[in-house]
Amino acid sequence: MASEKEPTVIKKYANRRLYHTGTSSYVTLEDLAGLVRGGEDFVVYDAKTGEDITRSVLAQIIFDEESKDGQNLLPITFLRQLIRFYGDSMQALVPRYLEFSMDNLAKEQNQFRDQMSKAFGTNPMDAIQAQTRANMAMFTEAFRLFNPFAAAAAAKAKTEAEAAPPAAQKGDELGDLKRELSEMRDRLDKLAKAK
Repeated sequence: MASEKEPTVIKKYANRRLYHTGTSSYVTLEDLAGLVRGGEDFVVYDAKTGEDITRSVLAQIIFDEESKDGQNLLPITFLRQLIRFYGDSMQALVPRYLEFSMDNLAKEQNQFRDQMSKAFGTNPMDAIQAQTRANMAMFTEAFRLFNPFAAAAAAKAKTEAEAAPPAAQKGDELGDLKRELSEMRDRLDKLAKAK
């Protein structure tokens, strides 16, 4: 997403404030994260020394994003392995490898999104949850049909219901339905806890 124009210059002052020279205004790390997401390149210089501190500011943005609930992109095993590469003979290769991998991921992400949208609609998670519910209902029904104890109990209940007077049958049917519903809930709870 790098652009052809010169990157925007951001100056960091001793009071830790960041100054966007393009808009002549102070910005936050969240604002800089928005620039990155929007594809705008920037460099950050220490206002006093002129040192390029872009890397540490970008690392701070990543740290802030990783500390938000539900925003974790970097698995713990990846972070540990990354730390192990510091000082290792492979350290010089890691930045190029990561840059190559991220470039490929960025190129492929639009194609992946299109495939997910075609397969699952606009929100893939809704489709996955709906499919999970359908699978669970099918599994529950199959379990009910193939459970010999439930089949025997249902056959016994049916025989007793047929032998009962018509007025009692209606009351018993409602009781049977309530009992079956309760049993089904218990089985679903047990299945959910097993996972």
